[in-house]
Amino acid sequence: MMQDKRFDVILGIDMETDIGSYTDRYEGVRHGTPKLLDLLRRQQAQATFFWTGHAAVNNPETLRASEREGHETGCHGLYHETLGDPLFPLPNNWPVCSFEVEGRIREGTRLVAEVAAKTPRSFRCPRLWGSNTVVQVLEKLGYLADASLPLFFYRTMLSAYHPDPEDWTRAGNMKLLEIPNFCDLEMESEDPWNRDRDQWPLFRTEGSEFLLNKIRSFIKYVEARGVRPLLCFYFHPWEFHEMPQGALDFGEAWVTPKPFITKNCGAVALQEFEKLLQGLKQLGGGFKTCEQLALQYAANK
Repeated sequence: MMQDKRFDVILGIDMETDIGSYTDRYEGVRHGTPKLLDLLRRQQAQATFFWTGHAAVNNPETLRASEREGHETGCHGLYHETLGDPLFPLPNNWPVCSFEVEGRIREGTRLVAEVAAKTPRSFRCPRLWGSNTVVQVLEKLGYLADASLPLFFYRTMLSAYHPDPEDWTRAGNMKLLEIPNFCDLEMESEDPWNRDRDQWPLFRTEGSEFLLNKIRSFIKYVEARGVRPLLCFYFHPWEFHEMPQGALDFGEAWVTPKPFITKNCGAVALQEFEKLLQGLKQLGGGFKTCEQLALQYAANK
């Protein structure tokens, strides 16, 4: 990978059921991923695909297709479930018990490795809800990188770092590399959990140029503090395939995601995502996988 770029870009693709926790379907994985792979090839951009164990075993050919394109296969847990500390209330989404975390991550890792024929070395918690327990388990299992820290919530670390096992949101002496997900650090938040600082899903709901303006602001903010910028994103394959609008029928209940969740999924998302990648390159960004970044940090220690 080129080392002379102004900043590094991590494209994290969370491979899970459609609309995150709201369905049990994989239409996005099956139909959105091929379109995304074509786009990434066209833009010569590498990504890290974070697979839940369940998504991997139910979509093995899609996983192998991403590997043939040279992308990294990471792990996103066993199911799309809360492994770390909950940041804000979500109904019927209690975190797994702390004593279950290792077993869940271990089994998710095993299933992804079984399909990929190699052990994943990068991880991301569903919803970016990590914890001290999670990073301790990842270190134990030999992971190199964790791209879970939601900068919009903690606002502690401006770039990648080796966490403290007793406070994963701060620097310490672990071998694991923690990669924060970038956000707007300068805006005045109107949300009690600072979710409006987050970058998702602005590329398709507000457009690529809207997000690029936030990226320019973030780069300026970080460079003014003497830190080399790092931009870590999270996207989902279902965003690149048209999703159903309105209420979803699950027999015993109707689930209605807020409109912004599925707004402009499909053709608009693909178009804006390509513009985003082009804009990142014009600003001086270079694409890396999480594993590549972790190995680079290890070599420079």
